[in-house]
Amino acid sequence: MNKKTNTVLFMLGATVANIAITIVIFMVILILYAQFLAPLLPETVQAWGLPITFVLAIVLSFIVYRACVKILFKKIDVEKYFDPLFIRKRK
Repeated sequence: MNKKTNTVLFMLGATVANIAITIVIFMVILILYAQFLAPLLPETVQAWGLPITFVLAIVLSFIVYRACVKILFKKIDVEKYFDPLFIRKRK
């Protein structure tokens, strides 16, 4: 496989992994919210749990994803296997 194919496959795999991480984190936070926090809150405030959980899951998945990519890029030579996504124009 060439560098372009590796780059496309990595981007597709990373996107699927990021979506999976987001779903898992969302479900964990939602279950924890429903079990522990929702019974303590009034009904008018409970409705805010779902949107806040969703935003929190997106933020946490972004943090986890960035950490995983940093670890991966430390272990492999990026320039050897991947093409750059954006080519810098030389002056």
